[in-house]
Amino acid sequence: MSKSISILGCGWLGLSLGKYFSDKGYAVKGSTTKEEKLPILIENGIVAFLIQVSPQVVGENVDKFLNTETLLINIPPRISLQKVDAHVEQISNLLTHVKPSSIKNIIYISSTSVYPELNREVFEEDVITPEQSASPTMIKAEKLLLALWKESSVNLTILRCGGLMGYDRIPSKYFSGLKGLTTGDIQVNYVHRDDVIKIIETIIENSIWNETFNIVSPIHPTRKEIYAKNCEELGYEMPEFITPTEPQPFKIISPKKWLECSKYEFIYQNPLDYYYKRPN
Repeated sequence: MSKSISILGCGWLGLSLGKYFSDKGYAVKGSTTKEEKLPILIENGIVAFLIQVSPQVVGENVDKFLNTETLLINIPPRISLQKVDAHVEQISNLLTHVKPSSIKNIIYISSTSVYPELNREVFEEDVITPEQSASPTMIKAEKLLLALWKESSVNLTILRCGGLMGYDRIPSKYFSGLKGLTTGDIQVNYVHRDDVIKIIETIIENSIWNETFNIVSPIHPTRKEIYAKNCEELGYEMPEFITPTEPQPFKIISPKKWLECSKYEFIYQNPLDYYYKRPN
């Protein structure tokens, strides 16, 4: 019997993840909120479901979607929901469907945005309460999932991913030609999409459950270095950096716990080496 995974949220990461697992022989189900995307999921070997989590879970066959071994939750908080804790409600409502399901494992895609700017290297234990977090709604969502884990037999692994880059997500594209930037010397906390996909596979294949991990490339070049290389190689206009009048707050996210636990070797150790799809 093939392994099964349901991916809630087949966007930029989820669609590629679904195709990867389908090509590996997994039984893959995936959700989208847009009817026009259903054929795209099907073309990539994914059994497609139209599911809204806004914040109520709405859609036919939700229970069928959740009839799986592993659920990957990949629905980042949306500012457009116009409610501070809308994402918390999304997760809470989702869990009412998860509890009676056959799900054995959950992977939650969180973010390193949960960490405040501590002006030093940052580790998983540096976030304790929502009040300390730069993204309190995500910490609250993590806590809901952790509560389910404590009261049930479901395995849970939380991945706090850095800035997801690669292919058409090119850092300098978003800052091309801008003037007066003061963050040129700030070190980046990026991770390539290919690494996130391989890391999720590593977790499932090696049963690395019931942990929280920072997922970022181990090397942290500066934004100025990243933008300069992007602009040179891909033809964007270099932004202008100026010296700030005051020290800029920063954080350097450590992937040490993940590396020690998994022995994983990053495809891209250094964001300066990321593969990008050259713009037309």
